[in-house]
Amino acid sequence: MYAVVDPSTGETIQTYPTISDGALTAAIAQANETHRTWSRSTTVAERAALIARVAELHLERQDALAAIIAREMGKPTGDALGEIGFSAAIYQFYADNAAEFLADEPITLMGGQGSAIVRKSSLGVLLGIMPWNYPYYQVARFAGPNLIIGNPVLLKHAPQCPESAAAIEQIYLDAGFPAGAYTNIYATNDQVADIIANPIVQGVSLTGSERAGAAVAETAGRHLKKVVLELGGSDPFILLSTDDLDATVAMATIARVDNCGQACNAAKRFIVIDSLYDEFVEKFTASVLATKVGAPTDPDTAIGPLSSLAAAQRLAAQVDAAVAGGATLVSAGERSGAYFPPGVLTNMSRNNPSYNEELFGPVAIIHKVSSEEEAIDLANDTPFGLGSYLFTTDAEQAARMADAIQAGMVYVNIVGADSPELPFGGVKRSGSGRELGRWGADEFVNKKLIRVGA
Repeated sequence: MYAVVDPSTGETIQTYPTISDGALTAAIAQANETHRTWSRSTTVAERAALIARVAELHLERQDALAAIIAREMGKPTGDALGEIGFSAAIYQFYADNAAEFLADEPITLMGGQGSAIVRKSSLGVLLGIMPWNYPYYQVARFAGPNLIIGNPVLLKHAPQCPESAAAIEQIYLDAGFPAGAYTNIYATNDQVADIIANPIVQGVSLTGSERAGAAVAETAGRHLKKVVLELGGSDPFILLSTDDLDATVAMATIARVDNCGQACNAAKRFIVIDSLYDEFVEKFTASVLATKVGAPTDPDTAIGPLSSLAAAQRLAAQVDAAVAGGATLVSAGERSGAYFPPGVLTNMSRNNPSYNEELFGPVAIIHKVSSEEEAIDLANDTPFGLGSYLFTTDAEQAARMADAIQAGMVYVNIVGADSPELPFGGVKRSGSGRELGRWGADEFVNKKLIRVGA
């Protein structure tokens, strides 16, 4: 189940055994004991110092860490180094701001005498279920704040990322965290259900597919466990006006092909006003198709292979269904194994079988609209609601549309602007809860009221 399979060659490099039931029981017990002892005997400042060391170790080991995920899921070296640097920045952000985020909050009493505060403290052991597309970043935004809070973490990574999973656990140990604070587990899906059901485990955070999110939420609900879900997205990129179409096209290209198009919050549906549509399609298509496809280790590569042969086959089936349903495809070539050529789909009608699907790869869909109202209607006509991108030179229009877009995030006239201090999360079938920023340090905490009389 857990194996490193190089998607650029199809070679299985190494397999990893799943954890035994006995070892899993011991890991949960160790995490619980660590919460009882270490979490309750250390200060926020002490735990923050350890997380700061985790940030340093990511940067010290960045070349080795980048090589691992190039092997595991085909991430180009430049993208990998960027992800590792961002992960380090997230850890450092929480180390620097933990004291403020976790400070006591006084409450002004409406009547009576005495005082009242809300004190934030740990809940206990948490389970994290992370995906393959950002093996380091996804862990950082979940584990970083929660370990500072004092919540021990059991981390189940994607089956195709066992080597990076082990490397992350080693970083935590080398940073000085005790056994049981951060534990990598190569668990099966059945074992995950048992972990969630275990009364020791107080919550679960999952980043992944709708199917996985629904399964985890169902199990967690039966056992009354707190859940944070970050699921899929079909983010709109709305273009209504621009002072520089070439610059907008360049940003649109980055928003679609970054990480080989395998990002939940990537721009996937491009909604363009009719007056700019023809010129945008011409320039954007040329830009997307010119993006260099190559080996992940080639420093000039922008698009490597997709994460697996299965991922490429799945995307091919979606694109074929879209074309069969009447859409027009312009592509840079033919699929070769896990390598999927960048492409652009137009003439995508609402009754097309791929209309409401998330295309997880370097294929863009372009729609034409004739008004602001039509753009909003099309942008919101999706079961997803993660991120969105809006380009307009009209500030009042930007404010109106930002309010009207049904998404957890709206970026106006900018792409690639994720940052540790900004909340990340969605609505509708894109999930619930938030990560990053002060909001990411506020999900799995006991907000305990302490009311003192006169």
